[in-house]
Amino acid sequence: MEKKEDTNIIFIGNKPFMNYVTGTVIQFTAKNKKEVVIKARGKFITRAVDVAEVARKRFLEDQKIEIKSIKIDSEEFQNQEGKKVNVSTIEITLVKK
Repeated sequence: MEKKEDTNIIFIGNKPFMNYVTGTVIQFTAKNKKEVVIKARGKFITRAVDVAEVARKRFLEDQKIEIKSIKIDSEEFQNQEGKKVNVSTIEITLVKK
């Protein structure tokens, strides 16, 4: 099983925006990953898109990072009231060309 630090997946949540951008940039630069996956669900989907674009266009413009794929889906789970709800998910895969 791979360690969490070795993975190339960035999960978007409540942390400050630049933490995710920095994490994405570090994956490509310091850790020399060829591919990074940015995942988010629900209200964090727009933040995931922004992280991908800011990382690509502001911080990695000289690295030739492209969007390999964008997958959208939805997951069903139970909320605190016990109701089944659907939440949208997105997975943005960035690749170094």
